[in-house]
Amino acid sequence: MVEMARLMQGNEAVVEGALAAGVRFFAGYPITPSTEIAELMAERLPVLGGKFIQMEDEIASMAAVIGASLTGVKALTATSGPGFSLKQENIGYAAMAEIPCVVVNVQRWGPSTGIPTAPAQGDVMQARWGTHGDHPVIVLCPSSVREAYTLSVRAVNLSEKYRVPVILLMDEVIGHMRERVVLPRAEELEIIERKKPGSKPQDYRPYRSDEDGVPPMANFGDGYRYHVTGLVHDERGNPTTDPRVAEDLILRLHRKLTDHLDDIVTVDSYELADAEVVVVAYGGVARSAKRAVKDARAAGIKAGLFRPVTIWPFPEEAVAELAGRVRHIIVAEMNLGQLKGEVERAVRGRAAVTGVHRLSGELIAFDEILSAIREVTINAHAS
Repeated sequence: MVEMARLMQGNEAVVEGALAAGVRFFAGYPITPSTEIAELMAERLPVLGGKFIQMEDEIASMAAVIGASLTGVKALTATSGPGFSLKQENIGYAAMAEIPCVVVNVQRWGPSTGIPTAPAQGDVMQARWGTHGDHPVIVLCPSSVREAYTLSVRAVNLSEKYRVPVILLMDEVIGHMRERVVLPRAEELEIIERKKPGSKPQDYRPYRSDEDGVPPMANFGDGYRYHVTGLVHDERGNPTTDPRVAEDLILRLHRKLTDHLDDIVTVDSYELADAEVVVVAYGGVARSAKRAVKDARAAGIKAGLFRPVTIWPFPEEAVAELAGRVRHIIVAEMNLGQLKGEVERAVRGRAAVTGVHRLSGELIAFDEILSAIREVTINAHAS
């Protein structure tokens, strides 16, 4: 069977991946540069028996996604910039009440309304800590159109498997670029469904976890009556202020991710085997970084690329291992160093860390990264 290539936009790939993973509900509000996702969902979902709702704002959109998920439907929303900020309270609610949902954030230049059509990577820390409290979250970051598709599938799978909000953290470059892609066939995809309770309705405890730390989840309307709240709650879902219950709950919410880092955290690499200087980059910038590494190699410099695909949980162990065998790490990102701080924390002084940053609303060019590679190499030889 001959596989057909398609010319596809990144935002379009997100839609196709989400639908392939079983998403059948979308609630959102148009906002550049993510609007194509809403437009395409409005076309495709009704054909597949799904539902599309344009809500009055991003707060209501996130609430509608939570409500749909509680009925057993795989649900997704998409936004950018100020819209992502508005969703934060309900993202925290989903984390506390363990409601699967996926939020696509196609990052744009900020703060505030900034430059709506310009790319940036300024939401890295907001994606992790945007809502208040010590909450769990998974954040994935694609660097190609095809990966926008595969990571959309993965985002839905991880959300359903671990009952946690998953954020697909794009940037405008990946969202709006078009590439020739060959998508996986349906039979090649792993599709994960949330665990259902095996108990009788009267015996059901909605927040009693299995050995993996994740409670089975009953659909609203299937005869399993239970309470859902953003307050600290016991196994029945009833609010409580018991300090022991509160601490046990929050620790479990984190353990259901930290106990499964091997399943959740993924990274990509290029020419790392003998690298002496490594560029850490993600999203659209990783494309520039790979070109810089290729040119550095052609000039005889032992350079490599480390690309975190899972941004959160941060791939701390992989970065720590990297620091033990390279001289210098360059972090290239379209912000003032949000992930660079995490790299420095993981490196713990065992390798030098510098940053290449841009705040102009333009993608970091490969020659800027190449210049940084050459500079640290010259300095290393001089010392």
